Amino acid sequence: MSSASSQPSEKENFGHNDMPVQAISYAGEGEEFVILDGKKYYRHELMRAFAGTLNPGLAPYPKHEFGNASAIGLASFALSTFTLGLYYSGVKGIKTVNVVVSLCIFYGGLVEFLAGMWEFFIGNTFAFTVFCSYGAFWITLGTMNVESFHMLDKYEDPIMMQNAVGLFLVGWGIFTFLMLLLTFKATMAFVALFATLDVAFWTLAAGNMVQSATCVKVGGIFCIISACCGWYAMIAGMADKFNSYVQFHGLPMPVFEGKRKSKLKK
Repeated sequence: MSSASSQPSEKENFGHNDMPVQAISYAGEGEEFVILDGKKYYRHELMRAFAGTLNPGLAPYPKHEFGNASAIGLASFALSTFTLGLYYSGVKGIKTVNVVVSLCIFYGGLVEFLAGMWEFFIGNTFAFTVFCSYGAFWITLGTMNVESFHMLDKYEDPIMMQNAVGLFLVGWGIFTFLMLLLTFKATMAFVALFATLDVAFWTLAAGNMVQSATCVKVGGIFCIISACCGWYAMIAGMADKFNSYVQFHGLPMPVFEGKRKSKLKK
């Protein structure tokens, strides 16, 4: 968990992830309580917010009246990734990608991109970057398979086309790895989402570039696992004691910074 190192200016506007923290302290035998501005929270409550709001940093309860845009962003990501993973895994012998294309463009693409824009306005930079980027990825992937766009028709050599798609996926593997680096102070579920997605990108890239059906199938399996992590994060951000008898909590990642001080100054 990150902490504020300097006092913010009174004139600044803050989103739900950037509210000014005057003092942070810890209580309990195992430091299971976090005290923010005189209010006590269970550490696992804040850790649950990491995945549920797609925010790997300190996530205090929001002050604004907007909904949690990350829920629909995670839902659109998870369903699109799950369906694509089933296709790549060869489930039920389906070889036509049309149904996946519709999800790529409208749900995984448009809806996820809009979720990113909503996150921008409430100050969640990480979710804004992730959702807008992957929303654009889904739209691009979908339009590649729409014949009227003629994106892949220019490749007369099918091997060259597969290499081009492989390099496209390599770029997304690099981007996903960079996003993964920002999650190691959050929860295991959060890390698992990006780690499995990154593995999926690299194995799918390899499958295209070396024409390996096995790599493509393995990439599809990792897509399915990543989608399940996304659904878990979605329900963790929506379920609370008022609407669900079951609470979903991610296991916090180990902290390697040593024992914290009982109080951090401004």
